[in-house]
Amino acid sequence: TAKIAMQYLAALGGGSDGIECEILRTSCILETFGNAKTSRNDNSSRFGKLIEIHFSATGKICGAKIQTFLLEKSRVVQLAPGERSYHIFYQLCAGAPSGLKDTLNLKMASEYNYLNQSSCLAVNDVDDASKFHMLMEALNTVRICKEDQEHAFEMLAAVLWLGNISFQVIDNENHVEVVADEAVTSAASLIGCSAKDLMLALSTHRIQAGKDIVAKRLTLQQAIDTRDALAKFIYASLFNWLVEEINRSLEIGKRRTGRIISILDIYGFESFRRNSFEQFCINYANERLQQHFNRHLFKLEQEEYELDGIDWTKVDFEDNQECLNLFEKKPIGLISLLDEESNFPKATDLTFANKLKQHLNANPCFKGERGGAFSIRHYAGEVLYDTIGFLEKNRDPLHSDTIQLLSSCSCHLPQLFASNMLNQFQKQSVGTKFKGQLFKLIQQLENSTPHFIRCIKPNSKQLPGMYEKDLVLEQLRCCGVLEVVRISRAGYPTRMTHQEFARRYGFLLSEDNACQDPLSVSVAVLQKFDVLPDMYQVGYTKLYFRTGQIGALEDARKQVLQGTLEVQKCFRGHRARRYFHELKRGVITLQSFVRSENARKEYDALMKLRQQIARETLDEQMRAIVHLQSVIRGWLARRHFSKLSKKLNQNNTKQKPGRRISEVKDLSQEHVEVQSSVLSELQRRVLKAETVLEQKEEENAALREQLQQYEARWSEYDAKMKMMEEMWQKQIATLQTSLDAAKKSLAADNTAGQPGRLGGSPLPLYSDSEDAVSMGGQTPGGSTPIKFSSSVRDVGAGRETNGGLDAVDHLVKEFERRKQNFDDEAKAIVEVKSGQSPMYSVEELRKLKLRFQTWKKDYKVRLRETKAKLIKLGHSEVDKNSRKWWGIKSKRVT
Repeated sequence: TAKIAMQYLAALGGGSDGIECEILRTSCILETFGNAKTSRNDNSSRFGKLIEIHFSATGKICGAKIQTFLLEKSRVVQLAPGERSYHIFYQLCAGAPSGLKDTLNLKMASEYNYLNQSSCLAVNDVDDASKFHMLMEALNTVRICKEDQEHAFEMLAAVLWLGNISFQVIDNENHVEVVADEAVTSAASLIGCSAKDLMLALSTHRIQAGKDIVAKRLTLQQAIDTRDALAKFIYASLFNWLVEEINRSLEIGKRRTGRIISILDIYGFESFRRNSFEQFCINYANERLQQHFNRHLFKLEQEEYELDGIDWTKVDFEDNQECLNLFEKKPIGLISLLDEESNFPKATDLTFANKLKQHLNANPCFKGERGGAFSIRHYAGEVLYDTIGFLEKNRDPLHSDTIQLLSSCSCHLPQLFASNMLNQFQKQSVGTKFKGQLFKLIQQLENSTPHFIRCIKPNSKQLPGMYEKDLVLEQLRCCGVLEVVRISRAGYPTRMTHQEFARRYGFLLSEDNACQDPLSVSVAVLQKFDVLPDMYQVGYTKLYFRTGQIGALEDARKQVLQGTLEVQKCFRGHRARRYFHELKRGVITLQSFVRSENARKEYDALMKLRQQIARETLDEQMRAIVHLQSVIRGWLARRHFSKLSKKLNQNNTKQKPGRRISEVKDLSQEHVEVQSSVLSELQRRVLKAETVLEQKEEENAALREQLQQYEARWSEYDAKMKMMEEMWQKQIATLQTSLDAAKKSLAADNTAGQPGRLGGSPLPLYSDSEDAVSMGGQTPGGSTPIKFSSSVRDVGAGRETNGGLDAVDHLVKEFERRKQNFDDEAKAIVEVKSGQSPMYSVEELRKLKLRFQTWKKDYKVRLRETKAKLIKLGHSEVDKNSRKWWGIKSKRVT
């Protein structure tokens, strides 16, 4: 149950990664080292634990801390029949790797005395090897290093080998010495000391007499107790060290926020055939927890009803305060008397039992029994305790020689265990120490809000699906669950202060209640909703409701709040829409400004561009005008020059020769300048003409290539047309052959049908297939001719034959006509192909071919029908002639 609660909190606190995974893995480690198989439970927790789970301000798990209480150390060295020691021993022997087994010198679990004394080495449906692998993963998850894991396994193996150490009596006083065998050697090497030192520590005790130290030999029982005490101390110290390492891995540090959920998982009430000191402490813890349970569910609730002044009939319940006084009262309580007797060196378990009878017989919860036993009437029932071993277990002795031996070991863990033992300020008895831990635990529980989970055992046989009614009812009665149910049904589980009720439901009243006190508002609300007086009570400070009564008020509150939300939704929607429209108008206005600004910028840019284009156009026009003006001025100047030159020539004839020669030189120089400009213009025109000529030559070359392509296509089309003409002639010849064969057949039929003929001529019967008139020009094949005779006197047959001949003549005429038409059309296409494009001629031939094929199919069908008619006529005549011939022959015979 505690594991399921931890999984739930881990899921709420962030999932299964990080610190949450580490917290869940601690359950596997603590179960392996602290749980064992008992006669009633295969996985019984033999220690108590309180797990504090710390949460951050955001609700995430940020750390945890584990406290443990009263580990059952005696289970390490002593087992009841049918029970096992702690799971870790069996898992280590079954699942350790071969390398680890060699290091620890591990054997099978059945070879260790601490494990085989109960003859129970396995649990049904439990694989110890796989459990060991899960333990290794959990240790890695909580960040315990490999070296520390190996040291822990060494301590476990040392405990097992200590159990195999045997002793040998050496004198009449029952003194012993340790047998030097494999067990001593293995145990000594695992804890890190010499075998000789270990043998001395287990067989002798050193006593200081004045200034001298005397070694005293131990008896057999003392040596066994010393060995078992060492084994129990090592295992208990290892368990505490492991819890400290886990807490170090899960520590909160500076992230502490005070938000804590604690889970207390402690052993339940126990009652076996033989109950010893462990059951005594466990049942005492359950008595104290039951008192806490009663206080919260019975005492405090009923006291609250009485203090608040409501009508309440007190529910009686069984108070266990008297039993707690039996345990805790000083100086004559059970724990006080046990500590007192433990301090006497010569006290025995029997003297302790007698002291209990002497001081506690008057207590109704105590009863002395014979043989050093006593019984206590707990809240869950009466339990009989055997005092054998009480003093020894309460003292939990560990001799100084053993502590010194551990301090001198070379291994780290034994030294740590010994130093922790030496650093204890004052050694307390186990009972007193457990009592102090229990008081601290109850104080922690009192400062929190408790929630109780009762685990009910369905049957005593540990079988699924079995329910023992009496056993379950007894547990419910003993745990006080029935009284809790009775109080819950008769009580008022829902309670609220007047202020809280008025603040939560006051707005349901229609009138204004701001000036009224909370009590008046609360009463008005209850009256408005017709809550029956039996279903609630009004206290001095609170309102108390029975189960289910607050639901009607919550429904009304929810309905009003829902309506309010609808109104608020409509108002918010209206306000949002209005704001949206205002914003939209503003955005549109802003967009219009932006668009106008962009349009103005575009207009300015366009105007600048147009002005630039206009300037460039004007410049070009100006240049053209200037060029035109220059040409005109040049022409005018040349014309004026020519006129002047003519005048000068006329005048020069009248002037002196020397002056004339100089003027001629000037004119010739001007003429040379004019000729050079004309020459440059002519050169420019020549270059331009050459460029145009090259372009024309390139165009002519391209045209020649196209002409060659067209000629090649024309030759290809001409070849195709010739081939189609040949194919046409072949098809015409095929049809002509078929028609001639039909004519011959009809002529033969006509000759056979004439009167005066006694014999018949063969009629060729053949069937035209598609291949007979195909494009390949194959000739039609004929079937084997069938001979028959026609009667001379059969005039009707002659008429039918003449009718068939007329049909054939009609087909022949149609064939001749169609042949002439197709020939004419083909010749026309061939004749006009030179004036048309090749593609047009091919298309016309294709159409002509299609018409020819259509007519050919129709003509073949009619020809086939005519042939079938003629064949039928020929068969009928043969039958008639054969019948007539047989009749004439029969008459002659008769």
